[in-house]
Amino acid sequence: MNLLLYGAPGSGKGTQANMLRSKFGIPHIATGDMLRAEIAHGSELGLQAQPLLAAGGYVPDGIMINMIRGRLREPDCARGFILDGFPRTIPQAEALDVLMHELGRSFDRVLYLKVDLAELLRRLSGRLVCPECQRTYPPGTKSCQADGTRLVQREDDKQEAVQPRIEIYLHKTIPVLDHYRSEDLVSEIDGRGSIDEISSQVMTAIGQNGQVSRK
Repeated sequence: MNLLLYGAPGSGKGTQANMLRSKFGIPHIATGDMLRAEIAHGSELGLQAQPLLAAGGYVPDGIMINMIRGRLREPDCARGFILDGFPRTIPQAEALDVLMHELGRSFDRVLYLKVDLAELLRRLSGRLVCPECQRTYPPGTKSCQADGTRLVQREDDKQEAVQPRIEIYLHKTIPVLDHYRSEDLVSEIDGRGSIDEISSQVMTAIGQNGQVSRK
């Protein structure tokens, strides 16, 4: 089962990715995490990406596709994967289509956790984070449940910083979703309910046993 996962910052995408990973035993591939790992390991791809990111630029699509190609060939992806954070533009989606064809694979479902702007702002602008382990918590939480560290609010989670991030994400994501809608792959998930309610919608979209529903 090969899945693409979309959701703006604050949509609860990470929580649902962890649920899917645990239930189906397939890896959650977050491209941002992959880049950081490549840089930390000093790989050839990491050495190419590090100066670009340090200068505030974007990693070229060719580097990203090569990184994803290598990851999807690893043994733990044999039964499927959850790809998160890529593609974010139409050219990236087209390049990914070519890669999937090259690998003899295809996407079963594109999951989009849809939450309106006002709700995303409410969630993110009050979100707190543990400075030690980076776990996030809702407003009013005092300390990290894992290590007891006092929580803080990140500068980029303050409303004046959050709103442009979300608006840019939504502006870029809609055309990519339309690309996959043309293939009848997109399921929109209402991201406003409880974690269990959202998970139930996700499982309905992909089928309780991984048999994808096209409804």
